[in-house]
Amino acid sequence: MERAEEVSAAAGNGSARRPSTAPSARVSIWESVRACGVWRKEVDKAELRRQVVMPLHLRRAVAAAVKAKDEAAGVAAAAAAAEDTAEGEGEAPAVAPVVVFVNSRSGGRHGPELKVRLHELITEEQVFDLSIAKPSDFVHYGLSCLERLAEQGDNCAKVTREKMRIVVAGGDGTVGWVLGCLSDLYKMKREPVPPTGIIPLGTGNDLARSFGWGGSFPFGWRSAVKRYLSKAATGPICRLDSWQTVIQMPEGEIKELPYALKKVEPSDRLEISQENGTELHEKASFYKGVFYNYLSIGMDAQVAYGFHHLRDEKPYLAQGPVANKLIYAGYSCTQGWFCTPCTASPQLRGLKNILRLYIKKANCSEWEQVQMPSSVRSLVILNLYNYGSGRHPWGDLKPEYLEKRGFVEAHSDDGLVEIFGLKEGWHASFVMAELIKAKHIAQAAAIKFEMRGGQWDRAYVQMDGEPWKQPLFQDQSTILEINKVPYHSLMINGEQ
Repeated sequence: MERAEEVSAAAGNGSARRPSTAPSARVSIWESVRACGVWRKEVDKAELRRQVVMPLHLRRAVAAAVKAKDEAAGVAAAAAAAEDTAEGEGEAPAVAPVVVFVNSRSGGRHGPELKVRLHELITEEQVFDLSIAKPSDFVHYGLSCLERLAEQGDNCAKVTREKMRIVVAGGDGTVGWVLGCLSDLYKMKREPVPPTGIIPLGTGNDLARSFGWGGSFPFGWRSAVKRYLSKAATGPICRLDSWQTVIQMPEGEIKELPYALKKVEPSDRLEISQENGTELHEKASFYKGVFYNYLSIGMDAQVAYGFHHLRDEKPYLAQGPVANKLIYAGYSCTQGWFCTPCTASPQLRGLKNILRLYIKKANCSEWEQVQMPSSVRSLVILNLYNYGSGRHPWGDLKPEYLEKRGFVEAHSDDGLVEIFGLKEGWHASFVMAELIKAKHIAQAAAIKFEMRGGQWDRAYVQMDGEPWKQPLFQDQSTILEINKVPYHSLMINGEQ
């Protein structure tokens, strides 16, 4: 079952189909071998450059604007490069200009080598290292520079801005970061928003799997990079729901804030309240973030939190997806998921002790409380079909079951998320092995968690692989509310 439907590649012609998704994570090795290109036609480098490389004056302008964080610096760079265009590629716009963001910390640390290869293929100016340049700088200065040049009569800049496409080389968290920055274009009324393709460098790569980009970085990656870029230039565009999370704490702050979350300034509180109809208390602390794949609370987020700290403290241990998954497995065994210590009651591990769940169903404005099963130790809010490195815990549900539970078939642009639970580690293991289904709890158009500490002074939460430690209070509730963002993110379908 595929969840993303194609929208038109540029003009919205209304045709639609579902991109294929790998049936499970067990095909990751096959995906890596297939991506080497043994059975595929080689991409011609000259033709690729004609498709994706921007004219010299424009790529220098964008690079200069991002580096200086000043669109005027880009305009000046474009003027300075004008004389060189006669000696270079000329002024013809690219068929589908592509800009690549590389996260050198993702997955197996392939980032630095990949960056060099991309420089060879599409020039240095169209490749941005996320450790140096933020995607928000590209949106606010790089694209603004193209828009300024277009206003000054540069038709090549106008066409380039309209046809721009983005590729993210990284994991799910990196892709979400870039998508979040691109979504600012909607708020600033600076459409069109460039669609995004993926080179999977992360551990799980569930966003990449869901849109046909594969679940792992291929063995023969030097040749495969050309095919990634070619697919990014020619692939049809799909829609993806995104979900805003607002956290309201009675006091205190979240330490070690992940990229996925930002503290809400007092001046922005009214806007959030009006958007979501959320009641915001004056003295509380607020945080907001957006997820595209999943949000989870409980043991799986605790394991992810431990893994991220280990990777930061001892980066030499995280040498690739296989090593990362072994570390994840080790943390699962040591955090009490498989075996709760005898000194603690197993019931204390259940989320029911600290959490109340409320949902709004489609076309309904009233909150409805949903009873939490006492055995659930991890609660997952899922937007995509893939989770946990290509597993399908929600499953392919039969029409009779859907009707009985009041569910509908899940898609990534249907305005709904699926809520399921994982019990102890053995149950989670069988779910991830796809021997059984997860504990189906609900489908919802909006979600609210009310959390109180009780025996706990903290909970672990993660959004799209970015975990944090959430402080809890015994006498006051922490509210976590999830609502759909009113516009779609645009993804490039890599299944070709």
